[in-house]
Amino acid sequence: MRGDDQQQSEMFSYVCLQDRVPQDHPLRTIRKSVDDVLRAMAKDFDGLYVCTGRPSVPPERLLRAALVPCTARGTGRKPSSATWATC
Repeated sequence: MRGDDQQQSEMFSYVCLQDRVPQDHPLRTIRKSVDDVLRAMAKDFDGLYVCTGRPSVPPERLLRAALVPCTARGTGRKPSSATWATC
């Protein structure tokens, strides 16, 4: 069973995460593009999951998590060799 792609705006923080990222930051554009693509793929994802059982981690969340190391390249942190191979 496919889980819902619910996004938390705050977790253990009293400041909204959207307030921490400047409006003109490139990550906002990337996130919008990724969300649009994943929304377009929703029917494809639905077909891969059965309707019964325990909900799984939504594939949208897993794919977004896989993109995190790729976006860390511009932060000055050195990504691992595994990161270079997946991006």
